[in-house]
Amino acid sequence: MAYYVYLMASGKHGTLYLVVTNDIVRRVYEHRTKAVDSFTSRYGVDKLVWFEIYDDALTAITREKELKKWRRDWKIRLIEEDNPDWTDLYPGLSH
Repeated sequence: MAYYVYLMASGKHGTLYLVVTNDIVRRVYEHRTKAVDSFTSRYGVDKLVWFEIYDDALTAITREKELKKWRRDWKIRLIEEDNPDWTDLYPGLSH
């Protein structure tokens, strides 16, 4: 099973949300449709802008905890290394 550490954003340089999941398509869909009253629905965080894939939950959770300690500008640099235009990556995953 794959595990994903991912960053969502409200827009370029907007509000960021970092989390881990084993079903990225379902979770991002829930964020996008505001299916749950949560941080992402309150702050309009609905664009998948970065993710990494891991083979086991422990490694993914460890990476998530590491990234949560990072400064905001480091997270922005991480996004922009692979996604300089902050393109929503969800359409490529969901098809």
